[in-house]
Amino acid sequence: MSILRLKKTALVGLTEEKVHLLDALQQLGVMHVIPLQEPQPRNPTEDSVNPERLKRALQYLLSCREKRRQVVRTRQFNLADMLTRIDHNRSQRLELMSRRDFLEKRIADLMPWGDFSFPAPEALAHQKLWFYLVPNFRMPAVERSGLVWCCVHRDNRHAYIVVLSEQEPDANRMPVARTLTGQVPLSQLEQDLEDLEIELEAIEAEREALTRWIYQLQRCIADTEDRAFLDEVTDQTLDCEEIFAVQGWVAEKHINALQQFAETHQLALLVEEPEADELPPTQLENPENLQGGQELVSFFQTPGYRSWDPSRVVFFSFAAFFAIIMSDAGYALLMGLVLAYYWNDMAATQTARRLRSLAATLTVTSLVWGVLVGSYFGAAAPLDWLAGLKLLDLQDFDAMMRFSISFGALHLVLANLMMAWVRRTRLEAWASVGWALAVLAALLGWLQGFQAGHWLLFTAALLLVLLMSGQQQSWQWRSVIWGALALTNITKLFGDVLSYLRLFALGLASASLAITFNQLSVDVATALPGIGVFLQLLILLTGHLLNFVLTVVSGVIHGLRLNLIEFYNWSLADEGYAFRPFSKQEVTPWTT
Repeated sequence: MSILRLKKTALVGLTEEKVHLLDALQQLGVMHVIPLQEPQPRNPTEDSVNPERLKRALQYLLSCREKRRQVVRTRQFNLADMLTRIDHNRSQRLELMSRRDFLEKRIADLMPWGDFSFPAPEALAHQKLWFYLVPNFRMPAVERSGLVWCCVHRDNRHAYIVVLSEQEPDANRMPVARTLTGQVPLSQLEQDLEDLEIELEAIEAEREALTRWIYQLQRCIADTEDRAFLDEVTDQTLDCEEIFAVQGWVAEKHINALQQFAETHQLALLVEEPEADELPPTQLENPENLQGGQELVSFFQTPGYRSWDPSRVVFFSFAAFFAIIMSDAGYALLMGLVLAYYWNDMAATQTARRLRSLAATLTVTSLVWGVLVGSYFGAAAPLDWLAGLKLLDLQDFDAMMRFSISFGALHLVLANLMMAWVRRTRLEAWASVGWALAVLAALLGWLQGFQAGHWLLFTAALLLVLLMSGQQQSWQWRSVIWGALALTNITKLFGDVLSYLRLFALGLASASLAITFNQLSVDVATALPGIGVFLQLLILLTGHLLNFVLTVVSGVIHGLRLNLIEFYNWSLADEGYAFRPFSKQEVTPWTT
């Protein structure tokens, strides 16, 4: 178990010291605050400094292609003024880019018509020019219109027709609707576009100059978010004249630290056990090297407080599934090289370090499995001692199918046993034991050939499901109906076990593609002497790179799917919400 046990705590202090005490409590960072009253709605103004505005400004500067040397000292830096400058630059740039797009589209539309300006009405005896973009196949309709017209340009699709008429021709006389060319001549539009490009370059130069403040802005992120979080919690405390109270969940291991905090600041402290009908948040704790599984679990579904933490199981089973799908030691080494290249970059944040540890485990596991199946970029082992380590053959369909089904069945047996442990205080736990025994009996019967013992164990397991599903502390006949409904899940269980066949199928597909690319490169080299060597290298490089990408994507998607869908369906009954500590944030500033 790595779900920390929590206690409900309450701190009571003087209202006049509320801001100082809450700031100190935020510095301690051990409490998940429970709102004691509805927070007051805050309507931040456009010019106010808030986390959303700051992040938007940072994203705008970080997306700039060229960046200046960073100012690392805080002199001559005002956050509010800087955000105003950035927002003004951003709005100007968006406006100019929108105007540029309009001008480019207008110029492209007018280019076939040429550069012209409309004459005065008296010059054409009060006649006007009307423009039409007519498909070539509809030109006979223009000729029959009886209008005075001229074709000023023609391409392989359209004819550019100018009609001379005092009034706009009736819609039934022309085959298409009139084209709007505007009053501004082409030369003026091109001049406006050139002026706009110069202005846009100045805006881009100003944006590039503003990038020198990225470091200072990122340093302000933590402080801005901390102040916003502090304001949020300030509105959630219970105030009663001269005293206030703040309530929250705290892990048992942090109770002593909270008691020392209360004694230091002369606060009243109340510690209680959570009630049976209360649902505390879920705070997971795992060893640092295994916290990559915690990231996977938190990404999909946070387990309930009274459930169990599947992080470690997901960590190792995901690594195993990924390795089986990859099934190539050469690809594992290639993935290791990519990981080594980005190793230092992935140490910047806690989440990156967790994922780095997970990636390292995937690499090692895939390398070991690749050696066991004897595949090295689709070829045999290059050394005799490596060939001696080959224990499995991917081309042995029967053996690999038995392996995949057995792996999946045992995975679901573990899921049901963990569900039984979570429900250990209720008779319903025996239903989960029944499902585990049913899977085990069916697996043994399939591997050994069904005999009377297998059928007896399978029947007893289903009876447990029938009699114990939906039962609480005491057994009741009326709950048997829930058992009858639960038995319908036997088809779902059968489908979930068969779903693990994707491990064998994807591993075989990866190995087959690698072998195919190898054979294709050899055939090309043999058929085309000379240039065939170059084509052989090109096929090997392109083919294996494509197969490597497909294998990694398949390993991630299907490895997660088997854990977060099939496994979760039988191991987690309820969903919780994550523990959110009232603490100060840490941000690693970007530097050049």
